[in-house]
Amino acid sequence: MISFITCLTFLSAANKLASAATVTYNWDVTWVNVNPDGQLSRPAIGINGQWPCPAITANVGDRVIINVKNTLGNETTSIHFHGLYQQGTSSMDGPSGVTQCPIPPGGSFQYNFQINQPGSYWYHSHTSGQYPDGFRGPLIVHDPSSPYRGQYDEELVLTVTDWYHDQMPSLINFYLSADQNPEGGEPVPYSALFNEAQNIKFSITPGKTYFVRIISMAAFAATYVHFDQHEMTIIEVDGVYTEKQAVDTVYVTAAQRYGVLIKAKPNANKNYAFLGSFDLDMFDSVPGYLNPNVTGYLVYDSHKPLPLEAPTLASFDAYDDFNLVPSDHEPLLGTPDQIITLNMDFTTIDGQNRAIFNNVTYVEQDVPTLMTALSVGPSASNPLVYGTGSIPFVLAYNSIVEIIVNNLDDGGHPFHLHGHQFQTIARSAPNAGLYNPSNTSAAQFPPVPMRRDTVMTNALGYLVLRFRATNPGVFLFHCHIEWHVDAGLVATMIEAPLELQKQQTIPADQLQTCRSQGIPTKGNAAGNTKDVLDLKGANTAPPGDPRGSVFHEI
Repeated sequence: MISFITCLTFLSAANKLASAATVTYNWDVTWVNVNPDGQLSRPAIGINGQWPCPAITANVGDRVIINVKNTLGNETTSIHFHGLYQQGTSSMDGPSGVTQCPIPPGGSFQYNFQINQPGSYWYHSHTSGQYPDGFRGPLIVHDPSSPYRGQYDEELVLTVTDWYHDQMPSLINFYLSADQNPEGGEPVPYSALFNEAQNIKFSITPGKTYFVRIISMAAFAATYVHFDQHEMTIIEVDGVYTEKQAVDTVYVTAAQRYGVLIKAKPNANKNYAFLGSFDLDMFDSVPGYLNPNVTGYLVYDSHKPLPLEAPTLASFDAYDDFNLVPSDHEPLLGTPDQIITLNMDFTTIDGQNRAIFNNVTYVEQDVPTLMTALSVGPSASNPLVYGTGSIPFVLAYNSIVEIIVNNLDDGGHPFHLHGHQFQTIARSAPNAGLYNPSNTSAAQFPPVPMRRDTVMTNALGYLVLRFRATNPGVFLFHCHIEWHVDAGLVATMIEAPLELQKQQTIPADQLQTCRSQGIPTKGNAAGNTKDVLDLKGANTAPPGDPRGSVFHEI
């Protein structure tokens, strides 16, 4: 006999399935001339002739289909949907050379996946440092079952970005050149932007409560966000609901998101400013051209004047996100089955400024890594088939994985893991040196660790993360400062490859995208299908002419 509870569970699942929708977008990716900071008109990557790029919106359970046509003419492209697990659809994750081949000029590509997780996300190009040229936008997944449903009246989306006046191919070439840039300093942006603009206005109704989704789509800068005379209450980070935490200021690194509640004033006596201010400590130097601040306005009464000045603060006292507690109270994962230690630093290789994990710099392989995992049979469990240049780690299905990052650099780094929200179980203060597990016990870790998909490690300190490997696929772990991705601060997690082979295939149109560019889709990293342990020809050195996503004719 089927139990009453089983019947209710079945009916609930059936109702969710029946209510799920298919949300379709048709995007023509083009160049658009823009001038968001009022200083310089320049080409940016827009969609359907418009910029800023549009938001993707869906409900939990919806299927999203995005039909992409690349009409840039001179650059390849791809799209990563930052923070989405892509459970069962690893080929839709987006990084060129990893889960797909780049979309060539004139080419088309379909992204097709289901979203089963709520929260504040974003999408961006994941091809050769391209997204700072404008190819980025919010991705919002609404949740009818939110634990905070009914506690706010309206939603607002606030994106935080940094803006460059030069285009990425030339900046990448400069940044990586040890001759042109002997100190290896990252190019500093010109301006801070809110919603890809400045002096934006939100219309506010007295007495209402607003759910503000703060989404960093920055390439480099971390930003302090502060609302004048309005307290924020954090209820979500990176798609993870949290216990309520009242704060005055949030510190948002590149790629992080915060969902906050803001209670409006009871009257419309005046209007208020809110401020975004870059963390200048992120930059090796602060050039005279930089405007590190951006102002927006909470407009209670459009007939009243806006504040003459943005709020001025002697210092920013941002809340430490390590102390946030997920509202589901998922406990600390147990003793790890696999420990991956990544010592990160910077060096010079073949005349290029490069970033390294364990003395290796990441380089793309001839065969996209996902296609290797799906085509080499039982050898997919051997990390050698993926090439040392991909910095590969094979994860056993359902294992508890611990990643230790030792930051040997004197700057902070926001690290992102595709396909997961990890538990952050330890983060040292700056200058703490290497992590020493022999001096640490489980009792020192938080019993309910903060979870998110992007987290900052402090300068010359360490970070310890844990997650369970239940998502067969190929997922990158990398610093989300885009300059450091270009320099090779990337590792590859090949998760449960034998399970992956049972569950997933590459869509035919994706394979055709590769063939049209002469890119092999089978075999080891070097394209060897006969002896997959023969890695002769696999890429181990960075390309000699780094030009970002500029299209190379075959």
